[in-house]
Amino acid sequence: MSSNFYSPEDERADIEKNKVMAILAYLIFFIPLLAARDSKYAMYHANQGLLLFLVAVGINIVGAIIPILGWLIIAPLGNLLVFVFVVLGIVNAAGGQRKPLPIIGKYEILK
Repeated sequence: MSSNFYSPEDERADIEKNKVMAILAYLIFFIPLLAARDSKYAMYHANQGLLLFLVAVGINIVGAIIPILGWLIIAPLGNLLVFVFVVLGIVNAAGGQRKPLPIIGKYEILK
């Protein structure tokens, strides 16, 4: 499998072989980094999982710093949104799709 050319057959094989890694990327994003580094599919979802992790950390930091409003509104609603995105990402990964998550999915940290 060439790194520059990815035929439809190679892509389907990669998706089938690495679906579990892609799903795990939303729970613990670095597992695919260690176990499926050569899979474009797993790395795509690892990137989405890393973005979600960073957003969750940011939401919790902001929610902890801002009194009352952060504790009662920002942190709970932000974490609910992150949870919804995790479920959406897992559904996409299990379905063999490379669908970007809303709002944050367009960013790429992992190449």
